[in-house]
Amino acid sequence: MSALLELRGVGRSFGALKAVDGVDLDIESGARHALIGPNGAGKSTLFRLISGEMAVTSGTVTLSGDEVTKLSQVRRARRGLAQTMQHSSLFLTQTAAQNVALAAQRHRGSARWLLPRRQRDVDDRVADLLDEVGLSERAQVPVSSLSHGERRQLEIAVALACEPRLLLMDEPAAGMSLAESGRLTELVLALPRDITVIIVEHDLDVVFALAERVTVLHLGQVLLTGSPDEVRGSAAVQEAYLGSSTRGELFAPAASTPHSPQGRPKANVSTQGRPESSLGDAS
Repeated sequence: MSALLELRGVGRSFGALKAVDGVDLDIESGARHALIGPNGAGKSTLFRLISGEMAVTSGTVTLSGDEVTKLSQVRRARRGLAQTMQHSSLFLTQTAAQNVALAAQRHRGSARWLLPRRQRDVDDRVADLLDEVGLSERAQVPVSSLSHGERRQLEIAVALACEPRLLLMDEPAAGMSLAESGRLTELVLALPRDITVIIVEHDLDVVFALAERVTVLHLGQVLLTGSPDEVRGSAAVQEAYLGSSTRGELFAPAASTPHSPQGRPKANVSTQGRPESSLGDAS
């Protein structure tokens, strides 16, 4: 299977600090790929370099065989890249349906006022997307009245309205209860395989439930890319997270729950030997 996304020598520096340092990474079409690592590892910065929100200092970014290194975030979006943000970007005073409709209209280049037939097409698309993310009954509810988990579900519907080939998800389970993260996991697992998903997430239960391949970043560099089992079994990964090569504390299994495949609480990760930077990310 060919790579949908290729990174070669990608780096981003802030003065003397290398937030991302020479990252090489291939993401195959249809993959479910996670980026993990301690706080300050460069995960969110790497996401911004992939999306075009931030310019690379070095290296190249290739999407579907075309180099997009110098393309803006908007132009990359037009080539099939969408993302959900760590912090919500929804319109709080608008309804769930209106948020999705705005995204669909913008993606299709439609004017605010549409011909009746085109408006029906948009309305049908919105209804389908809200049903896909489990929000059909909340379509006419203002975003400000939705729960945190429902807003995350809505963000996915907004991203899907752009018909992406590559979906970047930045800490989608942040702040969620076990029940909410369980629903999120089921939702992402149900996405069609023509959408490639890359997820940055601190909740390792969610990571190991979703990802088929996992890349571990540490100090801005790739420490390991492998299967979830390879990551679980890596002493180097254990040490990067906890400063200890004794396995068990980070990946120890516990009794499963209906909403958490591993049943563990979220890992308590900390920065290991890396300064925080207000210019880059802390994750």
